[in-house]
Amino acid sequence: MNGGRTLRVALVLVALVATALLADAALATSTSEKSVPTLNHQVLVAVNRFRLAHGVPALRESAGLDRSARQHSLEMGRLGYFAHASADGASFWRRIERYYPQNGASYWSVGENLVWRAPGLRAAKAMSLWISSPPHLANLLSSRWRQIGISAVVVAHAPGVYGGAHAVIITTDFGVRR
Repeated sequence: MNGGRTLRVALVLVALVATALLADAALATSTSEKSVPTLNHQVLVAVNRFRLAHGVPALRESAGLDRSARQHSLEMGRLGYFAHASADGASFWRRIERYYPQNGASYWSVGENLVWRAPGLRAAKAMSLWISSPPHLANLLSSRWRQIGISAVVVAHAPGVYGGAHAVIITTDFGVRR
C-alpha cells in the first residue's frame, strides 16, 4: 500500500469512528440521560437550609450556573468520567465562565461540588457526602457565594467509571460577581 492510500484509509477510519461516537452520544442523550428537576430543587433546599443553620446567607439560583452544571453532568454521564475538569481538559472555572461570564464585574469567582452514586442518590446523601469532605464543606459554607446552579441527571447504563450502572450525577456550581 502506498503512503497516500494509507493516509486516505486512516482518515476514513477516523471519520467512521467519530461518526459512531457522535451517534452514541446522541443516543445516550435522547434515551439514557434525563434531568431530575425534583432532585435539583431538593438539593437547593438542602444547601440553603444547611447554610442558614450555619449563619451563612441562602443562595439564589442562577440560570447560567444551572446551564453550566447541566452541561457538565451530562458530559460526565455520556463520556463515563468523573472530574471537575471538562473532557477536553479545560479547568472547571473556564467551563463555568462560558455560561456565567464576568460581564465586566470587578470581582468574579466560582466553585464546584460534584457527587455521584449508583443506583440512586438523594439530596440528603449528597449533602452528607459533601459535608464529610473538607473542600466540599468549604464551598457549602463559603459566605463569598451568592448564586448556585444545580444539575442532577440520571444515566442508564453509564459507561466508564460508572461501570455500566444506573448512575445519578449531581453538579453544583457556585458563583459570585459584583
